[in-house]
Amino acid sequence: MKMDVEESAKETGVELTDAENELYDRQIRLWGLESQKRLRTANILISGLNGLGAEITKNIILSGVNLVKLHDDKLVTEEDFCSQFLAARESLGNNRAEASLTRARALNPMVDISADTQPLSEKTADFFGQFDVVVINGASNEELLRIDTICRELGIKFFATDVWGMFGFHYAGLQKHCYVENVIKYKVISKPNEKVKYETVSTPVQREVEYPSYSNWLDFNINAPNYQRKLKRDGPGIILLRVLQNFRSTYKRDPSYKTREADIALLEQIRDELVPNSALSSDTLGLLFAQISPAVAVVGGVVAQEIIKVVTKMEAPHRNLFIFNPETCMGYVEQIGVN
Repeated sequence: MKMDVEESAKETGVELTDAENELYDRQIRLWGLESQKRLRTANILISGLNGLGAEITKNIILSGVNLVKLHDDKLVTEEDFCSQFLAARESLGNNRAEASLTRARALNPMVDISADTQPLSEKTADFFGQFDVVVINGASNEELLRIDTICRELGIKFFATDVWGMFGFHYAGLQKHCYVENVIKYKVISKPNEKVKYETVSTPVQREVEYPSYSNWLDFNINAPNYQRKLKRDGPGIILLRVLQNFRSTYKRDPSYKTREADIALLEQIRDELVPNSALSSDTLGLLFAQISPAVAVVGGVVAQEIIKVVTKMEAPHRNLFIFNPETCMGYVEQIGVN
């Protein structure tokens, strides 16, 4: 489903019901009726129903989209209870997507919500083609690259995201994205010889921006001198992301609190191989176990906000890599593959 800045056929014919107008009244006041109509027609895939996936799901359902597909082939574990609030305690051992359905549907009965438990690796272009936005959480780089390539061919907006402990990221692969941005200017309204007074004037301006593919992140050189100069300002977040993704690709799992000391040693080994004498400390590597609720709330909130921007075509989405730094508990945006 390719999304253009012009009204699509499914958007132009949609009208909100009285119940929808009442339910979404505050949102309509915030971003306007046309934006809410766009949300009302959007179909969203959220893959990976851990704590981060639950946070994104909650925010997207409450925004009032048309359809949300919850996808996961993994089971609920004790580790999920750190931040996964959609799956009840008694669902331990059940599929995470199916276990999240009851509470997800209770958030907004006007949204069509369903679950899919087939492994992500078995999903083809026909599956992803049903959606306007695809959000993949907890997958390997190889799988993220495969899905991003499919989404680019189909004109579907793609987000890769993840949280490890207190660290998180998201990457926006939006291809050519069109949006409207309000440009603020100040107009002089005072008369001559009077104290100068200004009036704020907001003018909507249409913009078009190219978002590079996920392969640009995989090809990014973290040892490049121009990036190394940024480390003091931003911290070693990008190095940390590369270390964690290499760990997942190598060991087919994430660092576990059950093997904490051994996994910290493995992370240190990967760090030293990738970036010798890096600014990434061993203390920071100790902050990467399970998914901690505050980090999930921040990263999940940011991802949901970016999805809403993309669907409503209002304001500029992050371009293109968002990093949440576990040491400072602050986020920043790094442009990857942008000239």
